[in-house]
Amino acid sequence: MGAWQSLPDDLPPEVRHFVEQLRRLKDRTGLSLASLGARTAYSKSSWHRYLNATQPPPRQAVTALCRLVGLADADVERVKVRWELAVQAWPRAAAVPDRPGGAERAEEYEDDPTLPWWDTPPEEKAEKRDGGRLLRYAGLLLLLLLVVAVGGIVAFG
Repeated sequence: MGAWQSLPDDLPPEVRHFVEQLRRLKDRTGLSLASLGARTAYSKSSWHRYLNATQPPPRQAVTALCRLVGLADADVERVKVRWELAVQAWPRAAAVPDRPGGAERAEEYEDDPTLPWWDTPPEEKAEKRDGGRLLRYAGLLLLLLLVVAVGGIVAFG
């Protein structure tokens, strides 16, 4: 793995195996963390956290990395299964302060629902196009109303 910092000794095996796989995939891209961040819509610092096992990556970040490497669909699915196993085993902080002087809450990992624009599912893209179509219809209706109003003023005015 070259210049990678060593992973914590107490890391669960599922997490260790997954992070090592992510590191190999990242190395296959030949990209720096900054370039990887620019190509995947996840920042350099986010990739640093993911690749050093301080934070689990969102599923979409893993998918974006697999896409950059050019993995076949079957291989991408295997990586996603390993991601699921790793996220379930990922160490969580016992408790973090909710607010200064307030009660503590357990820290839970949630998958990031944010998708880069190029990963938007086709049905959502269609909805966005329909929104533009509705805006055009509203503009045409407004224009028609204006023409009728001006015509009425000229005819009866």
